[in-house]
Amino acid sequence: MRSRSRVVIVGGGMAGARLARALGAHGPDAPRVTVVAEERHPAYNRVLLAEVLAGHYPAEVIELPAVGPEVDWRGGTRVSRIDRERRLAHCDDGTRLPYDALVLATGGNPVLPPLRGLTPPGGGELPDGVHAFRTLDDAVALADEVTDGGPAVVVGGGLLGVSAARALAARGARVVLAQQGGSLMERQLDASAAALLAEHLTARGVEIHTECRVRALRTEQDGARRRVRAVELADGFPLDADLVVLACGVRPRVGLAGDAGLTLGARGGIAVDDRLATSDPAVYAMGDCAEHAGLLYGLAGPAQDQADVLASVLTGGSARYSGTRALTRLTLPAATGGPLDLAAFGVTSAEPGDDEVRLTDATRGAYRKLVVRGDRLLGGILVGDLASVGTLARAWEGDEPLPDTPLLHLLTHDGGL
Repeated sequence: MRSRSRVVIVGGGMAGARLARALGAHGPDAPRVTVVAEERHPAYNRVLLAEVLAGHYPAEVIELPAVGPEVDWRGGTRVSRIDRERRLAHCDDGTRLPYDALVLATGGNPVLPPLRGLTPPGGGELPDGVHAFRTLDDAVALADEVTDGGPAVVVGGGLLGVSAARALAARGARVVLAQQGGSLMERQLDASAAALLAEHLTARGVEIHTECRVRALRTEQDGARRRVRAVELADGFPLDADLVVLACGVRPRVGLAGDAGLTLGARGGIAVDDRLATSDPAVYAMGDCAEHAGLLYGLAGPAQDQADVLASVLTGGSARYSGTRALTRLTLPAATGGPLDLAAFGVTSAEPGDDEVRLTDATRGAYRKLVVRGDRLLGGILVGDLASVGTLARAWEGDEPLPDTPLLHLLTHDGGL
């Protein structure tokens, strides 16, 4: 990039804010940076949304460090069209922003399941009381509406659904979690770990239904508005609900890129190379919307890694993105008793020829499992005591030979390393 080039970042989430701070701090020859952020809030830590919903933190506590005055931050604004030929980003307020490099950090949209009664025929707004759980506005709206003893249903038992269910229960709601799959957090946990997670949630007031498909919402008309009253299961059984949280996953937000003719990957994200460049060398993508080497990460860690690489690329550096070995970590606080900590990384299901070692402590509610192939740690699951997670994760991330010790030693407090 030439000196004082113009960089426009579309998206003011964690990745966009990190990139803007890095570029803005680059010195007198730093690019002129403009961030177009759809949300009016300052950038915030999306990982902590459940803490806001639970009432553990006020919204301002999860704000990220502000960008410097050298960054033009435009909150509450949306880029509606990209003119790649003229290198202009058209905003919905009529502004046209010229760029030398355009960065798409548009994130992801929550997946809305095909439920009867979710939207009126022909489309329209969700019923009152029905929310996705993706943004700070979602968390604040849910916190404002939840009532002590009020019935709430969370649809989806993945990471977001589990976090939302625990947070609503902490607010005093009567929570039912409906998971279509056979266990909670199926992408990260095996059956044993999921069972411990279910026990923790159940003990704290969350009623869990697995292999449970929701087919419809029951609503009532309140003037010009519709209000949810129940969730209808596949067998016709209704679950009372004043609040419904849709936590059914996220898909990359690529409408802007698709309309501009950029190449999309096989999994639906914006295809990028190791420089995080798209099919247009002046346009880059990172975070939840970017697909690198056939992978969509959808996690904060990879998005921040990509922002760091792109900061180097856009200032003439040689950094390249080779992927991120992402660790999923979750802490569920408890009003009484201890919190539940869990972590999962890498390959968590052994294949023929792999070694698998498990350690279960039922009295402490702890479970550890590691998958090893030859002398390499492929992945693991830890629930309860996470004293060794840092050491184990470093061994996995470094892909280095394990020490010549019995595998059980890998599950000691220091990881045996």
